Amino acid sequence: SEPGNLYASLLLIDPAPADRLGSLPLAFALAVYRAIRAVLPFGGAPLEIKWPNDILIGRMKTCGILMEAEQLADGRRAIVIGIGINIAHKPDNPLYPAISLSEAGASTSPESLFARLMVELAHALDVWQAGEGVDDIVSAWKQLVHGIGQPITVNLPDRSLSGIFAGIEKDGLLALRLDSGETLRIASGDVFFPRT
Repeated sequence: SEPGNLYASLLLIDPAPADRLGSLPLAFALAVYRAIRAVLPFGGAPLEIKWPNDILIGRMKTCGILMEAEQLADGRRAIVIGIGINIAHKPDNPLYPAISLSEAGASTSPESLFARLMVELAHALDVWQAGEGVDDIVSAWKQLVHGIGQPITVNLPDRSLSGIFAGIEKDGLLALRLDSGETLRIASGDVFFPRT
């Protein structure tokens, strides 16, 4: 990992019933968004969330978030949420352009941004309330997400689907409206927007 960037993981044990875990990445993305928003200068490129949990500055990726779950031997569920925030450096990815916070005019260190992130994360998890506060999380998230109502392509492991980004369900799933009028609920995938 490049020095000067922020890489961190959060371990949660049984944070919510299994049917409510789909909304946890939304809460985490809100916390990351707010931490980054606090260090960016006013009047810069727009800061947005890309479903399910990438953070974009001017439509370029500055942060990725990955959640993994595993059943422990004692029956409890372990959830690890990992993040990488481009503070000083960015990867060279021709599929999805990236940007660093320093390029966007922010001046912060990994330690300072991490401290801010922990405050925002504690607040987001309090609002999420083990999944019971999902309405408040989804409502806030929808105000910040890029592309609702716009055409998208979702790359799945076995196929690609194109349609209209119809919204986000309470459980965190993406609603994709196909040309046929059918709406699919998608749990995970890589979202791409048409290049403009």
